[in-house]
Amino acid sequence: MKELEYAILIMMMKNGVIILNVLKKFNCYLIIISMILILSVPVYAKSPNISGASGILMERNSGRILYKNNINKKLPMASTTKIMTALVALENGNLDDIVKIDKNSVGVEGSSIYLYKREKISLEDLLYGLMLRSGNDSAVAIANHIGGSVDNFIKMMNKKAKKIGAYKTNFTNPHGLHNNNHYTTAYDLALITRAAMKNKKFRDICKTKLWVSNREKNKYFYNKNKTLWQYGGGDGVKIGYTRVAGRCLVSSATKDNMQLIAVVLNDYSWFNDCYNLFDYGFKNYTPMVIYSQDQYIRSIPICNGKKGYVPIVAGKDFIIPLTDGEKGKIKTIIKSPENLNAPVSKGQKIGKIEAYLNGNLIGSAPLLTNRDIKEKGTFDKIMDYIKNIF
Repeated sequence: MKELEYAILIMMMKNGVIILNVLKKFNCYLIIISMILILSVPVYAKSPNISGASGILMERNSGRILYKNNINKKLPMASTTKIMTALVALENGNLDDIVKIDKNSVGVEGSSIYLYKREKISLEDLLYGLMLRSGNDSAVAIANHIGGSVDNFIKMMNKKAKKIGAYKTNFTNPHGLHNNNHYTTAYDLALITRAAMKNKKFRDICKTKLWVSNREKNKYFYNKNKTLWQYGGGDGVKIGYTRVAGRCLVSSATKDNMQLIAVVLNDYSWFNDCYNLFDYGFKNYTPMVIYSQDQYIRSIPICNGKKGYVPIVAGKDFIIPLTDGEKGKIKTIIKSPENLNAPVSKGQKIGKIEAYLNGNLIGSAPLLTNRDIKEKGTFDKIMDYIKNIF
């Protein structure tokens, strides 16, 4: 009997070791499985917080909004006004123009490049003084030169704003000194900046740290925008401040072939907030090529043409910033006519490609014809008629 009890005890001990080993292995597997599950859970980037009344982060190429906070709230924008002043001047003036300074451009309130009556200065120097030193006197001189008067120049500014799509913006002056009817939104200001940044000379001015003007005195214009020194890849763009508007900043930075525009209005932590927005954008988004410029899209039938079809291509590089989780979820729609009538010219815009993410439009690119198609002549039409008979 005792021998049987010993045998049972030994078996229980052996089974206990086996069970213990199994449990140890099982726990090990549980730990491994838990780690896999934890690592496979998608990590969502935390959206940054800003201290300003409104703010936006926009990718320049596509115009996609990567961050937004009260972006349609109408607010004063102080000297960030001068982005539009510079854009209108660059599109309507000649950099080599020599501007004779009148009394109305002297002694303007606020920031100044210290113009003096009857001074002769180039439009180029005035633009650098406008953007780097935020000269209000420079803004008035530019407005008088380009528009013939400040009032007419303001009309040009407002017309350009509507053309860009900045429908909630109204300018009453070219410099940004406070007026109750002088306002914009973070979204509109990003649109205006995006349009301005397409101009190479504007980009060159914004990223210049020091400009030596062709003047006898007050010739050195140092850029007030600390983005150029403090943030890697910083491109400018413009700072602004009035007591009512608070601290306003439009900044731009470029990394890995992606340029971001950050706008904050009435923000006491203006530079830090813009830098945090940049960090968020560059960390979480990468540019993805949807279509390349001149990439073949499809062919469209031609009526009465010497060729039966014309190929259409993407009119520009179609690149959109995406998070890792968004890649593979883009849907594109080709919007083009079913057919075209000859003649057709190469480069003719005939539609567009639209990209959608989760049902929302996030970008578009034009569609162009990539060759000339001549209309059939009388002889061609006769031959077609004969072929149809026989």
